Amino acid sequence: MKKTKVLYLTRAALVAAMYVALTWLSNFFGLASGAVQLRLSEALCVLPFFMPSSVPGLFVGCIISNLTMSANIFDIIFGSLATLIGAYIASKLKHKWLVPLPTVMANTIVVPLVIIFCYTPEVETIGAYLLVALGVFAGEVISAYILGMILLLALDKRKEIFTKKH
Repeated sequence: MKKTKVLYLTRAALVAAMYVALTWLSNFFGLASGAVQLRLSEALCVLPFFMPSSVPGLFVGCIISNLTMSANIFDIIFGSLATLIGAYIASKLKHKWLVPLPTVMANTIVVPLVIIFCYTPEVETIGAYLLVALGVFAGEVISAYILGMILLLALDKRKEIFTKKH
């Protein structure tokens, strides 16, 4: 296996592990699931700005997190796909201040549908969707945008570590 493939897989695995660890930390405080979510792991969704290998890492990390938190199968699939979509689009952006936006938007659209469909089907109304979307949006702004931008700006000062040939 080529050295670059090993580095790619290693970075993806490390990102997945960090995502799981931070999600478990959020879950310990009761923040990782429900109508209002504050997954600290969502801050990592800025990593695609620096390294493409973080895209599959975030996706796999989200799958593992949802599996280990006994999420509904639709939550595991569609919640993880929302993370994948956000991370992939973020990897294509050139303006650093926009990098967290795809994650915020993908989760704000998808996660409320999953929560209502899987966990509260008795309240399937547009009002319920909007209320849950507001909660998810608030959590994503805090975790993906605010904490994510703090991470992005800190890493941007040392971005050469992502481009060095080891």
